[in-house]
This record gives sequence, structure tokens and C-alpha cells, in this order.
Amino acid sequence: MNYENILKSLQSDRFTEVIDTGSNFEKGATIYAKEIRQNVFLLFVVIKRIRIKNIHVFIASFDRLESIGIKEPLQTMFYLSITKNEDFHYFKKYIKVSQ
Repeated sequence: MNYENILKSLQSDRFTEVIDTGSNFEKGATIYAKEIRQNVFLLFVVIKRIRIKNIHVFIASFDRLESIGIKEPLQTMFYLSITKNEDFHYFKKYIKVSQ
């Protein structure tokens, strides 16, 4: 799985990069958020370590975009952890990644 292609797709597909100042995600995580319904957001939380790269995908409700990365979600409706190519297979149809 090419994480760099995923990041490029997120950045070019109207996702907002959010700074994580809370304690909900691992320190150093980058959050990409996109409102898909009123106060319901599609989140990609990208965690990069020296050898390990993880992406966590959420559909969650927040009171507003500015609450992401600060407060816990009001409700989490979907969660997927992508840590290897097999995991990405399940999410492939929901995001188009340019190769």
C-alpha cells in the first residue's frame, strides 16, 4: 500500500488537515477531516512512525469541525484500522487513490 498516494488523494479531495491538540489520538498523528453530513465527518488519522505507518478511518459526529482533535466525538459510527495491504482491500472502494 502506498501511503504517499493516500495522503495526496486526501489533500486533493477537499479534506481539511486538523491539528490534534487533544488526547484522543496518538501524539504526532495527522488528521484529515471532511464533512459528509451536517456535523458528521469522515476522518483519516495518519500515524507515521519510523517503520510503521497506520491509518485509522472514522465516521464520527462532532458538534463542529473545530472540535475535531480537541474533543471526543459525540458518536462514532464507523471505524477501520488500516495497517497492512489486506486491510486496505476493505476500504478501497470508498476512496480513490491515484497510482
